Amino acid sequence: MANIILFDNEIREHLLPLTYTKPVCELRVGILTIREKWERWLKSSAFYITQDYLAGKYGLDYGDVNYVINGSVLPSAQLCELIRQMDENEAYLQGDELIVAKVGARQLEKLIKDEEIEDLIGMDVQNTQFDKINRIWDIFQLNDAAICSDFELLTKDRKSATISDTNRIIGDGPVFLEAGAQMECCTLNTTEGPIYIGKDAEIMEGSMLRGSIAIGAHSKVMMGTRLYGGTSVGPYCKVGGEVANSVIQAYSNKQHEGFLGNSIIGEWCNVGADTNTSNLKNNYEEVKVWNYSSERFQATGTQFCGLIMGDHAKTGINTMLNTGTVIGVAANVYGAGYPRTFIPSFAMGGPQGYKTFKIENAFQMVERMMARRDVAYTSEDRLIMMRIFEDSSKYRRWEK
Repeated sequence: MANIILFDNEIREHLLPLTYTKPVCELRVGILTIREKWERWLKSSAFYITQDYLAGKYGLDYGDVNYVINGSVLPSAQLCELIRQMDENEAYLQGDELIVAKVGARQLEKLIKDEEIEDLIGMDVQNTQFDKINRIWDIFQLNDAAICSDFELLTKDRKSATISDTNRIIGDGPVFLEAGAQMECCTLNTTEGPIYIGKDAEIMEGSMLRGSIAIGAHSKVMMGTRLYGGTSVGPYCKVGGEVANSVIQAYSNKQHEGFLGNSIIGEWCNVGADTNTSNLKNNYEEVKVWNYSSERFQATGTQFCGLIMGDHAKTGINTMLNTGTVIGVAANVYGAGYPRTFIPSFAMGGPQGYKTFKIENAFQMVERMMARRDVAYTSEDRLIMMRIFEDSSKYRRWEK
């Protein structure tokens, strides 16, 4: 089998702050990350072409034959069938954007250097069905369909662990528990989508889940939690309160009361007790969010958009967040009132003003949080954070 190499392009800029810390393909959409989907569909390990400062952690390896795939593309049965039928030096395009190419080592080296590959044959994929993340809100808008697709991929020809009869299941849709998952005295409604509970996850008593829902391995759903359709909770998370059509990537906590809707939470985040997000404007107008590529607020084309939170960010208790709020990496938001709807990385404060979260203090915070989960904070992680601190300084205008 050919190597899989997932590449970033200019779409990456539209997915900041989530992609400050990782390649696009490491984003979770549905049950799996985009990389995990491709590895399962094509039955091979994946590598990366990404930003230079991320390459130390997300490396590249290639062979004599390689599938070079756009990291913002979600695999589908039709697209994967086309890929399997490709000849070397063929490429599929969507307009001017490369979707996938099958190339040898020499051609790949040219592609990495952004040099022209003379003998590459390009074909259009306009009639091929697949989903693609072009803007950050696409993640939660596509999440329901992605959960259903991943559910079928992960559970085909497999049998669920036993579901305790203390639970009540409404509807004829599927529920799948991986080995070690615990769930007692919960209500599950499958009339509008499947429910997937990962390995060693725990759904505590009184929780209500309305599919489609995905709970990652080793995660905990706290007592009395209400989860609505299109919601994914990644591995090693804690979630509570009320959550609708949102994606929590991994290793993050939102374990207390408070509403989270049409939102994306990065990794290693903590949403403080009774933090509430607005996902609909009072005048029902289209939501605008901060776009790092244009460095201005951009219309989303939707009425529903809540919170976008970068990795290692935090909110204090009782934080109130307006519709379409974007919080950067390692920001710490607190205080009475509504903070601004764009909060830069390494910002500390709220409506009363901001100061800079010093990089050495950020290192200490991150190391302590990761140590609680027995995850090492590596030198590569530190270098990535230093680069983000530098790149995001232009948005911390109080430093000027």
